Amino acid sequence: MTRYLLDSGIASDLINRRGLVPVRVREARLRGDRVGLGTPVLGELIAGIQNSNDPPRQLATMWRNLGRLTLWTFDRAAALEFGRVYAELRRVGRIMQVPDLQIAAIALSLGNCVVVSKDSDLRAVPGLTVEDWSRP
Repeated sequence: MTRYLLDSGIASDLINRRGLVPVRVREARLRGDRVGLGTPVLGELIAGIQNSNDPPRQLATMWRNLGRLTLWTFDRAAALEFGRVYAELRRVGRIMQVPDLQIAAIALSLGNCVVVSKDSDLRAVPGLTVEDWSRP
């Protein structure tokens, strides 16, 4: 079983039923894989919704379309991975946004986890597998 951790851009596509993402999520679940979000992604989604024209409606849509996904937390194991990856990237002069590092850290701490993202920055994280489900 593979775990797929969706980043905020891909999760937004799922919420709004855009492109290939809903199909890819369904296919993964039919194979018995787990699809979910990290708590940093959930926070980013909620922050974006709070800035929308109709937060209550958008929140309802989000919960309806993401409700069956797993929610992985930024726990102690993820914090250890965060520190390791942050230091490793810093040594080579690579700076990343904190939410991206948190997403990568959660995925690395889970093991056998693929981050699904449109963000090419995540590909710089050593040992992290990244796929883009928005493209064929």
